[in-house]
This record gives sequence, C-alpha cells and structure tokens, in this order.
Amino acid sequence: MFRRIVIVMGVLIAAATTSTSAQSGKVEVGGNLGWVFSDGVSGQPILAGDGNLYDRVDPKDSALFGFNVGVLVTDQVELGFLYGLQKSKLEIDGTNQREVGDFSITGYHGYIAYNFGEADAPLRPFFLFGLGATNFGSIDVDIAGAPRTIAGETQFSTTIAGGLKYFFNPHVAAKFTARLTPTYIKTDPGGWWCDPYWGCYLVGDPQYSNQFELSGGVTFRF
Repeated sequence: MFRRIVIVMGVLIAAATTSTSAQSGKVEVGGNLGWVFSDGVSGQPILAGDGNLYDRVDPKDSALFGFNVGVLVTDQVELGFLYGLQKSKLEIDGTNQREVGDFSITGYHGYIAYNFGEADAPLRPFFLFGLGATNFGSIDVDIAGAPRTIAGETQFSTTIAGGLKYFFNPHVAAKFTARLTPTYIKTDPGGWWCDPYWGCYLVGDPQYSNQFELSGGVTFRF
C-alpha cells in the first residue's frame, strides 16, 4: 500500500512539474523543525513480570524534522509530498509507567494544499490534506537479561494541516504549521447494535495513534 502511494504521488508531481517547467515560482521546497504531541492506544490489562498491570502504549512527545516538495498547479492549488521524522521513546502505562525503548515515527504523505491570497502576496495562509503511511520503527529491548527486537510496523494514515507562509521576497518564506496525523492501529469490539430493519450486528471501536505537530521552517520557491 505504501509503495503504491509513493508511486502515484511521484507520477502526479512529475506530471505537474512538467506542465509548469516553463514558468517560474511554481515549485516550493521547504524544511521544518518542531515538536510533536503524541498519543497511542489502550488495550486489555496485561500482567507483566514486574508484577504491574499495563493497559496502554504511547509514544513520548518529542522533536520532529521534516521537509516537503510542492508544485503549484494554479496560483492557489498545490500538489506535493511531505516527509516527517520523529525520534521518540515508547512508554507502557497502567499501575506503573515504564519506558520500553527508543524508536522512530516516520511519516510519508502525498498532499493537496490550498494557498489563500494572491500569488505575489507576502502573507499566505494555507490548508492541506494528505494521504499516506506512518511507520513505527523497531525497538531494541532487554527482556530478562536477553536482548530482543520488537518489529516495526507501517500503517495507512491521513494528515491535515494549516498554517502561514510569510515571504521576505518572491523566493524565500518563513513557514509556520500546525498538523494532525491520525494513524489507524486497531479496532476493539464495541458491542452489538440492533435495528428493526437490518437486525443486530457487532460494531467496532477503532483506535488511532495521533501525532499533533507544531513546527516552523523555511520555504524556497523556484
């Protein structure tokens, strides 16, 4: 799934770049640094070897680095690709809180954005929506004195963001972004739902790991 998303977005960006190659100011490349507020998911309590019950897994809030490449197909509409890397630690929680180990959260999203205002305006608010994948990296842990590795996992995710670009000149801008990326993890049984026409069926309670990012950076327009 992730590979298909990357291929499709690559084709779209390449096509857009070709159609605007003869025009200036149509490609934007940016880098950003920020902080991510993260949460995980809960589950059934598990009795661990230390005598505590654990029923929740969360990434710790941590710093993030990212970049984006976008092509303005019109003065307002932009197609692009977002990359984000968050170095974090995995925590388990319950009757005790414990750090499991270091791991990374990596996001890959193709996006469509709308930039408000005129193309040459110094101040341009924007909003974007993206589809892609989030990878939760592997974790090296020590269990009962033996080193082990918890395998990583990649899941489909969406992302939405809003922010502001301030252009110091036609080619350089400061960029400030707030972004939410919910990643589907699992579905818990939610109970039975009964309807006089459709009858009774089991419904689920989906759980998502959410990353809320506040970041700033620089954008270059070519």
